[in-house]
Amino acid sequence: MSVHDSSSHPLDYPIWTALTTTHQALAEGDARARRYPTEITPFAAMADMSPESFAVLAGLMSPQDIAVLFTPDPVKPPAEFKIALADTGEQMIGTPVETPANGVDIVTLGADDVSAMIELTELTKPGPFSARTHELGTFLGIRVDGQLVAMAGERMKPAQYTEITAVCVHPSHRGRGYGQMLLSAISRQIVSRGEIPFLHVFTNNHSAIALYRRQGMEIRRRLHVTVLKKQD
Repeated sequence: MSVHDSSSHPLDYPIWTALTTTHQALAEGDARARRYPTEITPFAAMADMSPESFAVLAGLMSPQDIAVLFTPDPVKPPAEFKIALADTGEQMIGTPVETPANGVDIVTLGADDVSAMIELTELTKPGPFSARTHELGTFLGIRVDGQLVAMAGERMKPAQYTEITAVCVHPSHRGRGYGQMLLSAISRQIVSRGEIPFLHVFTNNHSAIALYRRQGMEIRRRLHVTVLKKQD
């Protein structure tokens, strides 16, 4: 099915919607295939699954690049690509319950914090995080003795929706409610702008899904997560 099908929801093809609406200025590519700059995120999307669209996507990629696709249906790429990962994720939507910070200082993170953000995301693996990912929206963090130990932020912005991303807590600082505090704080900012929070979580990450459900979010639908590389 084409992403231009009028019956599809903006979040059925969240990457394409973001790159043709709020994040249009960041998009590389054309009407057949688009992607974010690789130093921001490896996310890419196509207007449809035609050979022509795959050819445009291939033309955007270097041999070292990956393209991460979120689609309603499994991706069956042509021979010029290989699938590095094929998995499923749950798309969850809703405003998380308000969680007071209880004296914890939540700070806004910026360019000076990138190395600490990358260090934390490499340790906790919440998903792709690169040198310029923080440019996609607000990122909030909690420091303990100067060390960044928890963070959460905004990534894709498809139409009136904003994706919560990089919700992660250092292993030695878990169990203190930092994730819930940050989830609450970032979602309040999203809602205050008149936007709707959503997020993605791998289907097999049962503990995270349970946490988000307890926080008041619901699964909207399942999406296929496909990581493509060009054949050597």
